[in-house]
Amino acid sequence: MTSVALFVPCYIDQLYPRMGVAALQLLERLGLDVVVPAGAACCGQPPANAGFERQGALALRRLVSTFAQCERIVVPSGSCALHIRSHAGSVGTAGAQVAARTVELTTFLHDEVGLEAVAELGVGFPHRVALHIGCHGLRGLGLACPTELQGPRFDKARALLETVGGITFATLQRADECCGFGGTFAVTEAAVSSRMGHDRLRDLDGSGAEALVSTDASCLMHLDGLARRAGLALPMLHVAEVLAGTSLAALATPPLARTAQG
Repeated sequence: MTSVALFVPCYIDQLYPRMGVAALQLLERLGLDVVVPAGAACCGQPPANAGFERQGALALRRLVSTFAQCERIVVPSGSCALHIRSHAGSVGTAGAQVAARTVELTTFLHDEVGLEAVAELGVGFPHRVALHIGCHGLRGLGLACPTELQGPRFDKARALLETVGGITFATLQRADECCGFGGTFAVTEAAVSSRMGHDRLRDLDGSGAEALVSTDASCLMHLDGLARRAGLALPMLHVAEVLAGTSLAALATPPLARTAQG
């Protein structure tokens, strides 16, 4: 496979474009021909999860029509990838094909590109990191073995990060604790959501981690907001950013300066 389509979720596009750029650069550096089709802004998950199925279906149909001709659709988000895989089939034959061809970025890199190819990128990140896998990716897509299960242990995101030079991993007391975001849950159950997030931050802060790395920008957005309000300075990166060679120093550089630097 040499050609893939990249779907950049709406919240990454609008709030964390650097993560979408990192995913694109990473795939290109791995020798893939990447297309980013215009037309699909959202998979429809936010309205669907809020109970507005009809409005969510409109966005999902737009996504299906946009990506119908693509053989492989890579998504740097566990929640969006799971939503497409679980619900695009409702659109019809084309939707079922899009669902089957959609894969979350970490899974794609681990299962299809391979650890050897990722290691050959030769990137470094000499920092102690804490790894957070979003609930949709962990339990919905099987990116790692949840701690409550007794099966063989595996973690696709960590295996990918272990190819990065100089990186070390902090040990968390509750390795796969939910961050508390849950999309609209953070709005409808704000107090519970915030308490869960603060519990997660307490574990992260006590781990000695220099940065938090996650498979989902939505989790990072939630935790980053809570951390800023609590005065906790903890850099947060998407897995794609680390694998693409992003440094902590680059995160401190203003966006316009990063663009000018290429």
